[in-house]
Amino acid sequence: MIYPESVSDAQAALIRLLQLAHAGERAAALAYRGHAAAWWARRERAEIAQIETEEWQHRNAVGAMLLKLNARPDPKQEKIMWGIGSLIGLLCHFGGWLIPMYGAGKLESGNIWEYEHAARLAQIADHPDLVPALLEMAEVEWEHEAYFRSQVKSHWLGKTLPLWKIPAAKAQIQTDFAEFVQTHSNVKEISHA
Repeated sequence: MIYPESVSDAQAALIRLLQLAHAGERAAALAYRGHAAAWWARRERAEIAQIETEEWQHRNAVGAMLLKLNARPDPKQEKIMWGIGSLIGLLCHFGGWLIPMYGAGKLESGNIWEYEHAARLAQIADHPDLVPALLEMAEVEWEHEAYFRSQVKSHWLGKTLPLWKIPAAKAQIQTDFAEFVQTHSNVKEISHA
């Protein structure tokens, strides 16, 4: 992946990514609320409710990061993702068990990289104080992906479905970031333009 060469470009990219994440966490939390309330989710209700709680926590953390960067959530994205999350939550009541589990796992796999990417942008944008929380959120998203993958694989039909790419081991998140910092040792020397 090619990263911005200036601190200001990195910060602009970070803000945009955090705005998308903030709205996306809302959609995820609303979808999981509907997912946990679905008639078929009796066995998984507690786990899915816990995942919903963690998504709201991520949203709050990302909102605080935006404020620290003198930015705000994107109102248009917030409305769009509220609608998407609400619709998915509603459809969970009609879509059966496997489809919501599969969709959640696939989306969570992308969220891992989203927070890893945000951590790298934060480092380049001269906001290393944001990095630990972003990497921690990537690790929590990794746990969410692993949960939904295991659920899909436990279903007789899920055993035959082509699944999304398996993420690297959870410990690799921290290792990859450390390698990024070493490889991009000029991060501190990047132009402040």
